[in-house]
Amino acid sequence: MLLFDKVTKKYDQDITALEDVYFNIDKGEFSFLVGPSGAGKTTLMRLLIREELPTSGDIFFDEINVPKIPRQLLPQYRQKLGIVFQDMKLLQSKNLQENIAFALEILGKETKEIKETTEYLLELVKLQDRRFLFPHQLSGGEQQRGAIARALANNPELLVADEPTGNLDPDNAFDVLTILRNINKAGTTVMVISHDKDIVNEMKTRVIRMEKGKVISDNKGDYDTIKKPKAPTHIKPKKEEKKDTEDVKESKKELEIDERIKDLEPSILKKFVDAKINTLELIFNLTESDLKNLKITKKEQEILEAFVKDYLTKSK
Repeated sequence: MLLFDKVTKKYDQDITALEDVYFNIDKGEFSFLVGPSGAGKTTLMRLLIREELPTSGDIFFDEINVPKIPRQLLPQYRQKLGIVFQDMKLLQSKNLQENIAFALEILGKETKEIKETTEYLLELVKLQDRRFLFPHQLSGGEQQRGAIARALANNPELLVADEPTGNLDPDNAFDVLTILRNINKAGTTVMVISHDKDIVNEMKTRVIRMEKGKVISDNKGDYDTIKKPKAPTHIKPKKEEKKDTEDVKESKKELEIDERIKDLEPSILKKFVDAKINTLELIFNLTESDLKNLKITKKEQEILEAFVKDYLTKSK
């Protein structure tokens, strides 16, 4: 499912965040990524979601060459991933149920599906009775479980959790671990970034260790054992050439503009159309980095936010 093939990331001549990183993750696998602060774990996650590009090397996700994804296709790619950030990023102005539902709204889901999926996810993380509480009213463990539920809203193929038990007591930590284990048993590939030796040792599963930007160990079983990682095999997906051809054909098709965005400010709409961003769903999934790359001004961003807010209000 996931292959980092001799990936190096340099920020300048003196700072090398990753150096010749090689590992692969199989579909359905549960794995841990461990290592001290500054080991390169966060940089690796940024490369995976394509917030940044590698200096050299390849990253493949389920036959997709991640660094070569056209900007306009990034939202569709990111929908394949569920990311639980270390600071959780729950919206403070929305209650727990609204946080989960909002993730579905921006994907353009129907009201019935939003309601059913939100209910299912609240049950999955055992927070049905906390649905109307705001993030500041939830305990740390509850917030973390809520963040996991929201990350699962788009039914991702891979769930990446960054330090999901970092600030939790042992009981809450193992509650979160149980949820992640159940998610994996249901078929979702799970990768956990963690410093928590206890939960790593409890799982007795694969542990990839990084230090100073390098993978120094790839071991199954426990946190402390060091086992030299396998040498790179450089086997790349067979369908890459076919997919590149399909992308070229797709780019030649006449771009059809979503009726829902035709009333958008002309200057903003033109920038989106030039970048082949032609649907409301693509716009919903743009990050701040994407907007910066599209040269959306601060004033245009305010207009865009007002447009999106107005649409979501009317669609409720």
